[in-house]
Amino acid sequence: MQRLLSLDMPFARFAWRTILVSLAGLVPLLALYVALTPGFGAALAGGGPALSLFLRQVVTNGLPVVLAVNYVAFVLFAALDDRPGRGDAVGAIAIDMAARLVLFVALHAAIYVASARAFGSFGGSPATALGVVAPTLARAAHFENVSGVYLYATLVSALPLYAAAVSRSRVLGPLADRLPGRSGPWLLAVGFFGLFALVLTLGAGVAGLRAG
Repeated sequence: MQRLLSLDMPFARFAWRTILVSLAGLVPLLALYVALTPGFGAALAGGGPALSLFLRQVVTNGLPVVLAVNYVAFVLFAALDDRPGRGDAVGAIAIDMAARLVLFVALHAAIYVASARAFGSFGGSPATALGVVAPTLARAAHFENVSGVYLYATLVSALPLYAAAVSRSRVLGPLADRLPGRSGPWLLAVGFFGLFALVLTLGAGVAGLRAG
């Protein structure tokens, strides 16, 4: 992965590789979501409004969210490799988790409002669009809606970054070395992503309760 991404790389090449990796993470999960949702595959196979709405949702909501989150994570990942030694690497995890949370929530809110105005989604009401953001994100980690697809599609950027940061960390590196084989950094990376998903779920749940 280090050879694929570098801060010295031209922006267009870096962005293009981010797009390709993001699609590689997104498309299989979309197929899995469709397969696991009763009747959804049949509805999409029939074409018409159902397929059009689904594709529009993926293109206008899913791709921007996944690309933005992955781009930030890949920049941090490249920085770890290109510019080592600037403080403990665990800071990259904290920065990514904060940016990931802000982007995931803010982009969903902005896109929902824009969809209400541009396409008449949510009854054409921006207020209604904002009102469904929290309940939607509260269920995303459980893979109960398409936002769950977007959430887990960002694993392609989270896990390499977190594992690399753990390996380079003076704090977490020794802990990872105590875990079986060479899996320590990756196991901790999964744990950090789980922590992010938990924070997103609990935060969205609390926000939804307050709004209600």
